[in-house]
Amino acid sequence: MNTASHSSGLVEKTVFPILFAISFSHMLNDTIQSLIPAIYPIVKNSYALTFTQIGLITLTFQLAASLFQPFVGLYTDKKPQPYSLAAGMGFTLLGLVTLSVSTGFYMLLVSVALVGTGSSVFHPEASRMAHAASGGRRGLAQSIFQLGGNFGSSLGPLLAAWIIVPNGQHSVIWFSAIALIAILVLSKVGTWYKGYITTKARQPARMESVVQTFSRTRVMISVVILLILIFSKYFYMASLTSYFTFYVIDKFHVSVQSSQIYLFVFLVSVAAGTLFGGPLGDRFGRKYVIWFSILGTAPFALLLPYANLFWTGLLVVPIGMILASAFSAILVYAQELIPGKVGLVAGLFFGFAFGMGGIGSALLGRLADSTSIAYVFKICAFLPLIGMLTAFLPNIEVKRG
Repeated sequence: MNTASHSSGLVEKTVFPILFAISFSHMLNDTIQSLIPAIYPIVKNSYALTFTQIGLITLTFQLAASLFQPFVGLYTDKKPQPYSLAAGMGFTLLGLVTLSVSTGFYMLLVSVALVGTGSSVFHPEASRMAHAASGGRRGLAQSIFQLGGNFGSSLGPLLAAWIIVPNGQHSVIWFSAIALIAILVLSKVGTWYKGYITTKARQPARMESVVQTFSRTRVMISVVILLILIFSKYFYMASLTSYFTFYVIDKFHVSVQSSQIYLFVFLVSVAAGTLFGGPLGDRFGRKYVIWFSILGTAPFALLLPYANLFWTGLLVVPIGMILASAFSAILVYAQELIPGKVGLVAGLFFGFAFGMGGIGSALLGRLADSTSIAYVFKICAFLPLIGMLTAFLPNIEVKRG
């Protein structure tokens, strides 16, 4: 990954080696993150946890992963930090080690908070680097970046079923090798980004603006709508990532290992769907992709609570694929709506997404304790209908010069 070899075309060309390296690192980062919900059935039995406590574990992780992200993005917009990603992965490594030796609920909270802190450093600056390497193909760049993360998220349940379930909680320590690999790759990416910053500073400024000029009020309303759409996506996603294993165990009496396979099917569908949202947004317009990716999930979501085991396994595939195409389109749409604030927008939206996932998991856990897991899925099935708010978003077009 030679800095000099890419420097001459940094601003003009899509730098695929860097995009793939960032995506690969995103895969490693999110593989580690996905181990947390994947081991919930294990720690629930080991420490006699309630669903409310399971939700609080997710809330702690997601808050740690979300609260710092807008501040990291705002700071790096002004002062880019090429090696911050490798440093952030150090927190994740420490969290993995403590998670493997945790002996109770509160130590679990500390462990997931450390993993979440590493994630809060990773996402805003990694998104900036993907933007820098995009060569103008921003939707494609964000989709490649998101593809790695979502594929990594799908690996967690599978690895948990193969490694952690048979060998116990202490086997989590084996995954520290993944964090070490990520630190090495991100150090190389940081070297490229340092060269990019130097090269870009020597080039004439490039003009970029939204063709339509919107009032500050219109921009703020649009951002609020986008955040509401993120709320609907990640609350519904929380019901599946945190409680889908419990749902199929409770309703269909499958084993813990089998439940992890069903979660894997959903998460790998999410990974597959991620690849389409960005490029389709580049070609047809991001608003249309947002329409489809949120509202298009609704028919399948409404059917899911009433399906048998076979159809449950099938329905989570279109749910995952359609829902996953939303985030890349929403993020790039927001970055184009507020030009010049790439890191801040990425930090705000990643942070809000993680926060909503955590809050959603905590609230849904409490609801499951007071009602049932099946009832949670019936209520959450209506969340994708919030996608109708997309009608109030303005059409935007970016002009580059």
